[in-house]
Amino acid sequence: DMRKGFDGLAAVVRQQLRREPMSGELFVFLNRHRDRVKILYWDRSGWVIFYKRLERGSFKLPARPEPGQRALQLDAAELALLLEGIDLADAKRRPRWMPGSRRGALDPRANA
Repeated sequence: DMRKGFDGLAAVVRQQLRREPMSGELFVFLNRHRDRVKILYWDRSGWVIFYKRLERGSFKLPARPEPGQRALQLDAAELALLLEGIDLADAKRRPRWMPGSRRGALDPRANA
């Protein structure tokens, strides 16, 4: 229900997602047609809602939640791509160095 404001969305997070809305996480809500998105965020001093309406097209989620699963988890890059209208199912990640990987940053094979 895209009519919900700060308190209504926080209640959805608590009751349906069983998460703490003041955790610092971003909570993303899409409408049925997926042409509008609301993002709820607590910034330690108050609530923030980001609201975007597409003039054409729709937002495409990277996957559907499994049966019984109430939410998907996205990292910051995936959220940015979602908001830009990029289909994450078709997007490919190039290999990158990750902390804890065996190859060091100076290893020429690390960027292969």
